[in-house]
Amino acid sequence: MKQLFLKYRHAWILAYSLIYLVWFGYLEKTVKTNYHVMHVALDDYIPFCEYFVVPYFLWFAYVAVGIGYFFFTSREEYYQLCICLFTGMTISLIICTFFHNGTNFRPQVDPQQNIFSALVYWLYQTDTCTNVFPSIHVYNSICVHMAVRRSQSLRKHRWIQRGSFFLMLSICLATVFLKQHSVIDGVGAAIMAYALYYVVYGYSEQRAEKKAAQKALG
Repeated sequence: MKQLFLKYRHAWILAYSLIYLVWFGYLEKTVKTNYHVMHVALDDYIPFCEYFVVPYFLWFAYVAVGIGYFFFTSREEYYQLCICLFTGMTISLIICTFFHNGTNFRPQVDPQQNIFSALVYWLYQTDTCTNVFPSIHVYNSICVHMAVRRSQSLRKHRWIQRGSFFLMLSICLATVFLKQHSVIDGVGAAIMAYALYYVVYGYSEQRAEKKAAQKALG
């Protein structure tokens, strides 16, 4: 038991999910009125499409599998991904805490139309239209895909690389085609993802280069 604990002690960082859920849950219950509506003109030209509910829900598996893979294969890449994810998620919570935001363009959905519409109807009933900027669906999807692209062990598997990109792109598109988010929510998330990518992974590369230089010098 002790050996198992020592082997997987890096799981401690996943406790952050409890902090996130409690904080986000509080925002969902308190931010209901008097919020800034996130909207740009492009939102009006994007049609509602209930079929995008499939990749939208696949986001949960995408992020979980991504974290799980690196948890068991590379502790360094696992920590990099978690730090990237959790830092951005915390920034998102801080933004939503002090800048109340949401949308107001969800359409009326008939749950009897088809199973996809029923899923969207259920989504609308359980997930509020507030606390949308920046989009965590977009942010986390980009972070996971970047981790997959950088992975030494996955770099040789082209089908995984392409599949990850397709799923990441589908999830990002789902946020606007389901009218869960404004385009600006996704843009903000993408900017934050790439900024934190260079902070987190750039720092790791600098450390690796420094160690290599020290080793070369003896």
